[in-house]
Amino acid sequence: MTQTYHPRQKQLQSLVGKLSIPNQTAIKWNLLDLALTHSTVSSKNNYEQLEFVGDAVVRLAAAELLFEKYSDFAVGEFAAIRSILVSDRSLAQIANSYGWSRYLLVSKSAAGDKAGEESRLADSFEAVLAALYLSSNSLELIRPWLDTHFQKLIIEIRSDPARQNYKAALQEWTQGHYKTLPNYKVEQANQVHGDRERFHAEVWFQGQQLGDGKGPSIKAAEQAAAKSALDKLKTKNID
Repeated sequence: MTQTYHPRQKQLQSLVGKLSIPNQTAIKWNLLDLALTHSTVSSKNNYEQLEFVGDAVVRLAAAELLFEKYSDFAVGEFAAIRSILVSDRSLAQIANSYGWSRYLLVSKSAAGDKAGEESRLADSFEAVLAALYLSSNSLELIRPWLDTHFQKLIIEIRSDPARQNYKAALQEWTQGHYKTLPNYKVEQANQVHGDRERFHAEVWFQGQQLGDGKGPSIKAAEQAAAKSALDKLKTKNID
């Protein structure tokens, strides 16, 4: 029999039911309630600390899925796809599919800020993942339902290679490890219009060339260089 921890139990159970979470008796409902409380409702008891943990949890969930189901991908592709999976846009879209706003406690003034809605949804979504992770000290309450969303997104990303943002993935790695950004040097290698190797790009970081690539545009060449760099960094345990 499910214990009642607070007045929001019934509402939270409704969300959990939509997520089809297994083993609901393991859920720490007080954490789930906190994960769905915005700072404009309570300056002390809100989702901000859980969101910090959730940022790592969602990255781990995405990494595990990619490692288990897509082992033929290069590490650069892992990083580029994961950067999209864990983006605010992707997480907010997943949250919206469950009618997230009806469960999120937020002040009327903040709720009226449509510009910040995506960020609120993504942050609280990460906080919920943290609450579920801390309830079981594992991903067992998360992956059974989150994998489905991620796999659908991966199919969409793979069908449109232009969405694979290797530059963002490389930037995430350099900022995460060294708090600074890589630099790109681009040269026009060929004057022929439409040539697939018209531009040549090099990506440099801390005085070292990490990778290089070619493409029909500056952007494409930089993306190719970033992918090359990410592939070479696989020996440095990208996380």
